Amino acid sequence: MRKKYLTLTIIITALSVPSIAMSEEQKSMSTQEMNAEEKTVLSVVETMTSNLQKGNIDGVMSTYVAKPVIIFEPGVPMTDAEVSRQIFSQMIEANPQVTYSGHEVYVSGDTAIHLAPWNMTGVGPDGAEMKQGGLSVAVLRKQEDGSWKMVIDNPYGDRLLNN
Repeated sequence: MRKKYLTLTIIITALSVPSIAMSEEQKSMSTQEMNAEEKTVLSVVETMTSNLQKGNIDGVMSTYVAKPVIIFEPGVPMTDAEVSRQIFSQMIEANPQVTYSGHEVYVSGDTAIHLAPWNMTGVGPDGAEMKQGGLSVAVLRKQEDGSWKMVIDNPYGDRLLNN
């Protein structure tokens, strides 16, 4: 009898946790729910995206630490900042337009993670429209001057789910 009571208690407790019953839209943080530090982290990602869309390669690179890990191709990390700069420059030629369907930011001390589903459109070298999307997973670290910079940027965070 005691075992049944314990099982029932666990089930009732699990069902009463708000995050389980929330829709995906409700789970995504709004900027109003974020504290100041989380908003600052989000602004780094927004700055990178804005600079990418404007064609400002220096602005893009300024949002990363000196030796970031950036995944430009699913499952293939890039650790050379100069090669990353070249790849971003090629991306800029496609006139990318990036949209996010939500953001989640979590901060623990000097480390933060940003999660966001994204879609990007652009124009390929042949003039054909390109479309991509995925789940951005970015790890950021607080710098000595109090700013935040991306250490790891994986726009294909959902890759393993799609296999």
